[in-house]
Amino acid sequence: MGEHKCIGILTSGGDCAGLNAVIRAVVYRAVGKYNWKVLGIRQATNGLMSRPPQGIPLDIEKVDSWLTIGGTMLGTTNEGNPFAYPMSDGTLRDRSEEIIEGYHQLGLDALIGIGGDGSLTILRKIAQQGNLNLVGIPKTIDNDVGITERAIGFDTAVNIATEALDRLHFTAASHSRVMILEVMGRDAGHIAISAGIAGGADVILIPEIPYKMTNICAKIKEGQDRGKNYCLIVVAEAVRTEAGEQVIQTNRLGQRRLGGIGQYLADTISDCRGIETRVAVLGHIQRGGTPSPLERVIASAFGVAAVDLIAEGKFDRMVSWQQREVRNVPLEDAISKYRAVEPDDTLVKTARGLGICLGD
Repeated sequence: MGEHKCIGILTSGGDCAGLNAVIRAVVYRAVGKYNWKVLGIRQATNGLMSRPPQGIPLDIEKVDSWLTIGGTMLGTTNEGNPFAYPMSDGTLRDRSEEIIEGYHQLGLDALIGIGGDGSLTILRKIAQQGNLNLVGIPKTIDNDVGITERAIGFDTAVNIATEALDRLHFTAASHSRVMILEVMGRDAGHIAISAGIAGGADVILIPEIPYKMTNICAKIKEGQDRGKNYCLIVVAEAVRTEAGEQVIQTNRLGQRRLGGIGQYLADTISDCRGIETRVAVLGHIQRGGTPSPLERVIASAFGVAAVDLIAEGKFDRMVSWQQREVRNVPLEDAISKYRAVEPDDTLVKTARGLGICLGD
């Protein structure tokens, strides 16, 4: 691609720390190196469905201060599949062609999509349908996108969960309590096992490893027998009950969300050990705040690499972090390979080596 091209960038799915650092890097590289025009798309694909399409010109001066800002300055959405978009009259409509038209109305030569596996799957389907030039950047605090060791948002979420554990140590010891920290991660246990190791947890429960309450209670007793008067437990939100049932919260609008496994464990532990047990649910706190230094570094590397892929005319690719460097992989392969915690993962072995109970 030559000079005077116009590229769009959008953030899709749940927010997280590091998104603005990616946008900043894209603008720095595209404007500073290639003299291209960059448009930030408001509210993900909704901005391309709007008429006129919602594209904001981005220059270096505008994004210069975005490096340390959490969330996304462009806005995002994780609701409303464009292929079955809920309309005000209750019907579902395929609005994918409107997104393709919006891309062309803005005069885009390429689009950078920052999202998780769900968002990137939808964006790729639209790009294939409309023959659009798409480059993907992986973003999810869950860290479950395939073929990348890190996704934007994960490191900061782990830092926040670890800080919470650091704080819980003292109150747990002061009151001789079991403290349970329930963390996010959707169906993956990456946040839980990383934060659990970093924060000195006694028990880590993740969706990928079934557990038995007798093992958890035995771990608590073991600590008591050697004079430790408290216990720290980290549990991922998607961990099921011992009987294998999902713990789901439903709000007044009928929306169902993972959550509540911490309280289930607290009630059960109180019964088996007779020890005071309290629960802290981090929730969306894990998504917010200033991105960690590592987050900013990875985000900057991803943003620069994505722009360079466009310059090389390489599309339908995703940038990824592998073996301490940025590589690019086929987008189709990345979104088709879900990355859960494997039983033989290094961190699982590390946790067992430290004597941490994984419940099995």
